[in-house]
Amino acid sequence: MATTTGGEAIILRCPTLKSFGLAAVSSYNGQFFRAARVIQRDPFQKEQFMPSLFMSSLFRLTGSCLLMFAAMASHAENTRPASHIAEVDAGMCQTMREMDVLHKSAPVSCTQLRVVHFSYLGFDGKVHDDGAVMVMAALADHVQAIFATLLQRKFALAGAQLMQHYRGDDLAAMRANNTSAFNDRAITNGGAHSLHAYGAAIDINPIQNPFVQFEDAGKASYLPAAGSTYANRLAVRPGKSTRKGMAEEVVDVFAEHGFLIWGGDWDAPIDYQHFQISRSLAKKLAALPVAQAQVVFNDYVKNYRNCTRTKKTAAGLADNNIAKANTVKARCVNAVDKP
Repeated sequence: MATTTGGEAIILRCPTLKSFGLAAVSSYNGQFFRAARVIQRDPFQKEQFMPSLFMSSLFRLTGSCLLMFAAMASHAENTRPASHIAEVDAGMCQTMREMDVLHKSAPVSCTQLRVVHFSYLGFDGKVHDDGAVMVMAALADHVQAIFATLLQRKFALAGAQLMQHYRGDDLAAMRANNTSAFNDRAITNGGAHSLHAYGAAIDINPIQNPFVQFEDAGKASYLPAAGSTYANRLAVRPGKSTRKGMAEEVVDVFAEHGFLIWGGDWDAPIDYQHFQISRSLAKKLAALPVAQAQVVFNDYVKNYRNCTRTKKTAAGLADNNIAKANTVKARCVNAVDKP
């Protein structure tokens, strides 16, 4: 076995496999493990062998190599950090198309997307390591920081699976109380691309934070239907247990990382689960190479943070003054989102 651990590759070669033109190759970059078997002829192989001995030797030594390879893969999987960012490879991209999550008209390509894996506190009080959302690559570092902060704050999530699991069905994901991001779909009750189609919007705990729309007579309807239980937005109510996972608790966390628009601030419809960047910024980032888009978004976040810090200091703003804090946020949103 030959390995190289100083770079991004770990290469496993079995002498017998090499002799017969086979090589097992693995790749591990400290964040994810991917294995592939490459079959090719060794042009320099001059060894001769007896057919009667070939099959028994090959199977015996191939088995040893496979065991070694499996152990190596298992070790990489077990040591991989729960929180990491992964590219969307060709296989996942194809699955997204098959599962109706990605279409030809999508405003971003798979190379512009990343999967953010993270740990989260479940409603069962336990930490789970299977959280995943897909977002625009330029936003991925900040999205990773958002979910790390939610865990630190002990903000509960019901679960977070990629939209492939729901075949792109937003209603099914909401009914499952699934936290999600990228889904190449139109705005609810609209024709334009949703910000989710850019990987620039995140929905959290849809049952605790429902989408609320109003009929002509003023009657409210809730998506998902179970969300009607949370029409009253107070987390703490007299004589009742504290409710977990309500978005109001973490609006500041999302804003601190560039998701300045919260659907809970809208009048009609109201989308408590929804956080996004502005449409103009999403379009700008989608038109840039990934590295350049990341620089632009990092500068955007930095400018917003500087603005709020300056205005809060000037106003002598107390942490519990929600009205003034919202005023500062609104002014800084307008400042950084100017064309």
